[in-house]
Amino acid sequence: MKVLHVVNSMDPVLGGVSKAVTIIASSLALEGVINEVVSLDNPEDGFVINQSFKWHALGKSTNPWGYNPDLQSWLATNVDRFDYVVVHGLWLYNSYAVYKAFKNRKDNKGLNTGTKYLVMPHGMLDPYFQKASGRRLKAIRNWLYWKFIENKVVNASHGLLFTCEEESKLAKEPFMPYHPKNEFIVGLGVEAPPQYNPKMDQAFFESCKGLEKRPYLLFLSRINEKKGVDLLIEAYKKIILNPSAYLTANFQENGEQINKDANKGDFEIPALVIVGPGIETEYGQALLKKINDNPVLKNRIFFPGMLSGAAKWGAFYNSEAFVLPSHQENFGIAVVESLACKKPVLISNQINICKEIQNKEGGFIENDTLLGTTKLLADWINLSEENKKIMGNHAEVCFKTCFSIEALVHSWKTKVLDS
Repeated sequence: MKVLHVVNSMDPVLGGVSKAVTIIASSLALEGVINEVVSLDNPEDGFVINQSFKWHALGKSTNPWGYNPDLQSWLATNVDRFDYVVVHGLWLYNSYAVYKAFKNRKDNKGLNTGTKYLVMPHGMLDPYFQKASGRRLKAIRNWLYWKFIENKVVNASHGLLFTCEEESKLAKEPFMPYHPKNEFIVGLGVEAPPQYNPKMDQAFFESCKGLEKRPYLLFLSRINEKKGVDLLIEAYKKIILNPSAYLTANFQENGEQINKDANKGDFEIPALVIVGPGIETEYGQALLKKINDNPVLKNRIFFPGMLSGAAKWGAFYNSEAFVLPSHQENFGIAVVESLACKKPVLISNQINICKEIQNKEGGFIENDTLLGTTKLLADWINLSEENKKIMGNHAEVCFKTCFSIEALVHSWKTKVLDS
């Protein structure tokens, strides 16, 4: 079995699609599937190294559509070598190039030689992108693009691949005509994290100067308005400035009820560590200024930048919990990585895998509002240490049951490759 993955870029800075492609291709390789990836990147960039698949980097496009004429000719020469071609993402040239390649095969030969192409939208059919404030012009552009191009890409494919039931449900809402031949819920997973070792602590705390091994909540994603970073900071500020309004709760210890009073300093409010690229943007700089201008927040909120390797895993393993009040998230690889590290997640209900997490009691789920985000933080801080540990165990079970590599491979094999 041979599978070709076609993606605009494998640059990890651009978001989760490149990471998802790497996970899927590497996972299927464990079952003997031969995977290749073709992207519009410069080969010298070297994003993909030491992987179990061959990577064809055809050169970076310099236009917003991602047009590169070499992709069309490369597909025409190579597509018949594969059993399946998987288009990752929409709205860019790579999806249209695959559609044209298959259309040309039929037009020129009068038949399809057996290779099928599939489309994995990675959340790009979510109605959020048509409704969000500030995206009016982009929403009109997408509607026109769908009408003339993208509906053909989707409806002519063998089927759509979704990461969860919620993504499949939402994809039906924003555009017409929407008539995919098949829909497959294949899921997505992450590898089990490397086993904890003290070097991870050293790498992380060296990257996050001033934290000094204090307890903290971890945000790990792009610093972007869609991720709700502004909500998170404002909610955290509300609790810091007025703890008695949020952090008074009754606990049972040794069978005896005690009352913890925030005004008396019984609560240790964890610091907040915000990891990821984007602090250099206008949005990121505005957040940083707000924090630096507030002496209460300045010594409690940390921006270590983008972390990888031991420093990244150190950030997960040393955290109390993971927090992401995103306004839209198709899957959230970092959410699942946190679960894999036995760390509960405090997330919005706009993250499409929130139902799976809620069913397994692996975290708290609230609205993507200031009130909802404040409640996420307060509910976690108010939780007893015993219940925090229990929720951590549930988080690990959720990962193994729903989001492990084993679950991903089984889903692809039974629902797509062997069907």
